[in-house]
Amino acid sequence: MKSHQQEELIISNMPLVKHIASKYYTSKMGMEYEDLVSYGVMGLIDATNKFDESRGVKFSTYASIRISSYIIDEIRKYSPISRMYMSKIKEYNKAVEILQNKFFRKPTIDEIANHMGVSKNEINDINVKMLDLNNVYLDNVIFDDENEVKLIDTLKEKEELSPTHLVEKDELQEIMAKAIDTLNEKDRLVLSLYYYEELTLKEIGLILGVSESRVSQLNSRAIKNLKLAMKKLKYID
Repeated sequence: MKSHQQEELIISNMPLVKHIASKYYTSKMGMEYEDLVSYGVMGLIDATNKFDESRGVKFSTYASIRISSYIIDEIRKYSPISRMYMSKIKEYNKAVEILQNKFFRKPTIDEIANHMGVSKNEINDINVKMLDLNNVYLDNVIFDDENEVKLIDTLKEKEELSPTHLVEKDELQEIMAKAIDTLNEKDRLVLSLYYYEELTLKEIGLILGVSESRVSQLNSRAIKNLKLAMKKLKYID
């Protein structure tokens, strides 16, 4: 993208940055609204550098995700659940999968702790955090922060996938991006915060100014609408 085109995109999408920042901002977060706008602009610049028009996704949709990502990265510094803990939860899920395949049953807390090399108390703590996250994945896929808008299975590493599966995954990613583009703004926001940013229902509630139960309802509605959109695109029955 040429520099003048990039500059035009940044200027024309400043209202989008301010709109997204205003949705995230609350007086209790310990940050100023202008700070969120600044981080949002950084996300917008990143979006202009990485946007690929050939993927058939609107720039505003892609930019919204990058803007949100930059803003949320700062908000997460005040989050009760750190990225380190999110990594622990994923490690826990992987350990459970390995042990289930080994024993053909649900592993005990002792077995999981021994496999991970941690104490039983830490496993119990992880379980508490997972309950807080209301660990319901959308068919076990989330947004991959390393690969922009793409989606990945939470329990599989890319290296484990065959070339055929990688092609299928690319097709799914394109269909999913187009389906998300058809959703209303609130549905897109909830999906982005929950699956892409991995925020808890409580954290999303604080951002949206609603209760955890309301966030759960919004999340269920967003998933339902996303599946309906994918049906219209003839990806699922």
